[in-house]
Amino acid sequence: ARFANLPGYDFAANYYSDLKGYPGLRMHYLDERPATPNGRVALCLHGQPTWSYLYRKMMPGLTAAGYRVIAPDMFGFGKSDKPDDDAFYSFSTHREMLVQFVLRLDLQNVVLVCQDWGGLLGLTLPMDLRERFTGLLIMNTALGTGTAPLTQGFIDWRAWCKANPDMPVAKLMSRSNKHLSPDEAAAYEAPYPDARYKGGVRQFPQLVPDHPYADGAALSRRARHFWQHEWQGKSFMAIGMQDPVLGPPVMRGLQAIIRNCPAPLEVADGGHFLQEWGGPVATAALRVLA
Repeated sequence: ARFANLPGYDFAANYYSDLKGYPGLRMHYLDERPATPNGRVALCLHGQPTWSYLYRKMMPGLTAAGYRVIAPDMFGFGKSDKPDDDAFYSFSTHREMLVQFVLRLDLQNVVLVCQDWGGLLGLTLPMDLRERFTGLLIMNTALGTGTAPLTQGFIDWRAWCKANPDMPVAKLMSRSNKHLSPDEAAAYEAPYPDARYKGGVRQFPQLVPDHPYADGAALSRRARHFWQHEWQGKSFMAIGMQDPVLGPPVMRGLQAIIRNCPAPLEVADGGHFLQEWGGPVATAALRVLA
């Protein structure tokens, strides 16, 4: 009932309950098909504390251009199951979940669309599934290599999340995206009736690799090498310039790593959750990725 009549989110729900390695867990995803397919798939990965609702403004433009759009909810988020043991949530668990999801749907000719944790995890996928990925649309995110010091902005954010285990998601999203209506902000909170449902929301900031031996750090360093030296696809980067944590300095460092990544689109009033400015971002990306 909490998902009824969410503004801008009239997409059909799809579920898998047989994802390899995750018995008993149900995973939700959107699968929007274009009227005239172009053979490409946009795999849209959300971060924390968001879910597939984040992509509602980008999906119409992508499907109109012929893309099949897939937007999963990671375990602990959105309409997917939310284990109430915080120890369940790890970099490796969720990365493997995404690998198995891509294999389960047998996705081909994929453009990775990612931001926040969608990038931290998603950027590690193409190197091991390279025959499946042909494009990249990347927004405010990072690689968790464990070799660079965390920004003070992120350290403060992680500390705040730890001190607020029942994070007020709607209030947070309203503060970060002042143009959201009250109903849109409430939609981000819909998956989380109380703190028991927020294991993923509170744990993800603690999972960012902060030293070379952290879970996911070696994998991310391998991904860094892949993007720098082996990536063959087209790339498009957009930066929310008002993001205090993963804003211009972080993204320009990432641009330098991604092989043949052109100059980014700078969204002057865009914040961390750049998908909320997603219509123009999708339009600009389609011109580059065509």
